[in-house]
Amino acid sequence: MKKGFDMIGRVEKHLLDKIKTDGAIHITLLDPEKVTPNVASYTAHEAEAGGSTAIMVGGSTVTSSTRLDHVVKAIKKTTKIPVILFPNNITGISRYADAIWFMSLLNSADPYFITGAQVLGAPLVKRFGLEAIPLGYIIVGEGESASVIGRACPIPYDKHELAAAHVLTAQYLGMHFAYLEAGSGAKKTVRPEMIRVVKGIVQIPLIIGGGIKTGLQAREIAKAGADIVVTGTLTEKRGNLKEKISSMVASIKKR
Repeated sequence: MKKGFDMIGRVEKHLLDKIKTDGAIHITLLDPEKVTPNVASYTAHEAEAGGSTAIMVGGSTVTSSTRLDHVVKAIKKTTKIPVILFPNNITGISRYADAIWFMSLLNSADPYFITGAQVLGAPLVKRFGLEAIPLGYIIVGEGESASVIGRACPIPYDKHELAAAHVLTAQYLGMHFAYLEAGSGAKKTVRPEMIRVVKGIVQIPLIIGGGIKTGLQAREIAKAGADIVVTGTLTEKRGNLKEKISSMVASIKKR
C-alpha cells in the first residue's frame, strides 16, 4: 500500500488488523548477534507456526549490517509474516526487511538517540523502500543493555504517571506506536499497574517487552492493556519452540 499523509503501510495495517481481531498480539524478537542465519530461519518458521504476528530483528549491540542482511534474508525464505527491523543504530538497517520501527528513544540523555541516528538513517530507509512505522521507545526499570547503549534515564517501575507522560508525548508527536521496554533478559517486566495507567490516557497501540518469560506474565500484561507483547529470550532456550509460542499467543488473546 502506497503511503501518504492519510494512509498507513501494509505491515502497519497487518498489525492493526490483527490487534482488532485478537485484542492483543505476539511478536517474536531475534537478535542477529546471537543467532546464525540457519537458526534464525528455523526460529522464525516455528514462531510463525506458533502464531506470532511478525518477526522483529534487532538488538542493542548490532554492529554488522552484513550479518543482519544474512539473517533477514534467511528469515524471509521460510516465513510469510512481516519482518520488522528493530534498530539500535544505522547499522540495524537492512534492505531485505519489510518494515522498520522508525524509533526515537524518548528518555535518552543523548540527542543522537532521539533524532541524530534517525536523520542519518532516514535516507537509507527511503533508498531501500522500507515501510517506516513511527515509534516512541521508552526504557523502564534497569533497561539492561538497551539503557546503557542508548544512554537512557530509565523510568522507575513504580513511576506510572511518568511513563504515561512519555507515551502521551509520543502520541502528540505523531508516533503511531509506543514501546515500554524493560530490556532483554530483565529480571522484572513492566508492571501491569503501569500499563493500566498508560492505557487510561493514550490511544496509540502499546508494545511491551523485556523480561517476559511465561504465559502468565504475558497474560497479565495483555489484560492490563498491552496491544503487542514482544518476547525474545524465550526463543533462545531449548524445547518445542512452536509449542512455547503457541502457548504464549493463546495466553494473550483477548478474543
